[in-house]
Amino acid sequence: MKTGLQYVSPLWFSALRFATGCACLFALQLLTGKCRLPTKRDFPLIASVGLVQMMMFTALGSVAMQSVDAGRSAVLGYTTPLWVMPVAVFVLGERLTRRQTIGTLVGLAGVLVMLNPMAIDWQDSNVVAGNMLLLFCSLCWAMTILHVRHYKGDSSAYELAPWQMLTATLPLFFMARHIEGPFDMTVSANFWSVMAYVGPLATAFCFVIINSASRWMSSSAMSNAMLGVPVSGLLLSVIFLGETLSVSLAAGGAIILCGIAIVSVRASRTKTKKA
Repeated sequence: MKTGLQYVSPLWFSALRFATGCACLFALQLLTGKCRLPTKRDFPLIASVGLVQMMMFTALGSVAMQSVDAGRSAVLGYTTPLWVMPVAVFVLGERLTRRQTIGTLVGLAGVLVMLNPMAIDWQDSNVVAGNMLLLFCSLCWAMTILHVRHYKGDSSAYELAPWQMLTATLPLFFMARHIEGPFDMTVSANFWSVMAYVGPLATAFCFVIINSASRWMSSSAMSNAMLGVPVSGLLLSVIFLGETLSVSLAAGGAIILCGIAIVSVRASRTKTKKA
């Protein structure tokens, strides 16, 4: 995303991202005979995932990334356990094992270390606004995780994904046209190479996998697993974008991986015993 934003404005990037992802999924489903119309029970999932998880998260995140480093953006955008865990436990009644609780708390500790408020330039209003937008993005994603987990539609995550992306694409095109102006058709060929990755893989494939997992994993476990995203995003931003790996980011990433391992290792052992 950070690389793509060097060539186009945030809303146009978001609109084209979901348009290409949507086209890829519709084409694949039509070729394999898996394309189906959603039912009335599917509409709430189409609305929440399409408008909140996809449209709002991606559009606001793209705007924020113009003033926030890619590594920090990945951390802030995926602080979902901060919102998911209290709601899942105290409102929706999910029960956590002691290992899940410890793993999630360890992961959150890693997030807090990575955030490092001392590294934020509080005098720069754009930087502060970007950080706040990313926290709001994580709230949007968290609410969708909870909805997908606790609402039962008729169709699978794979069947709903192109309709959800279409729901995100249409308003994004409208907003991009009226807020940022017409799309520049002379954009660099490098942008389309970025979009060839972002559309089919980072959007179509990843959203299907994430929303499929959200249906069978507990909300708390899912949000904890998502903490792997900022760690990988941080490493990739250092390797490919030349961003600096500070002590707080490195330490926080290591702590997050420990938290994920605490939950995941126990889950894999449980499955092995059952087998």
